[in-house]
Amino acid sequence: MHGGISQKITTLESLRKTKKPDNIPDDGLLCDLMWADPEKGQRDNYEFNSSRGVGVTFNEKAVEDVCNKLDIDLISRAH
Repeated sequence: MHGGISQKITTLESLRKTKKPDNIPDDGLLCDLMWADPEKGQRDNYEFNSSRGVGVTFNEKAVEDVCNKLDIDLISRAH
């Protein structure tokens, strides 16, 4: 994935069905996938990404939850 994860991810199929190419909105699934950033030590699973002004930051527990939900072992970021 390019950027990060989203609490709006429901299934791998939902990711496959996203419209490509598309304009990236200021919030929602595509925004999070493009702009979300990991944040070590963050208390809540997801918080507004104040450094970017869009998307979210996410913690280790959020990564674990998404991996479990999607039945995957690893998430690799492009940067």
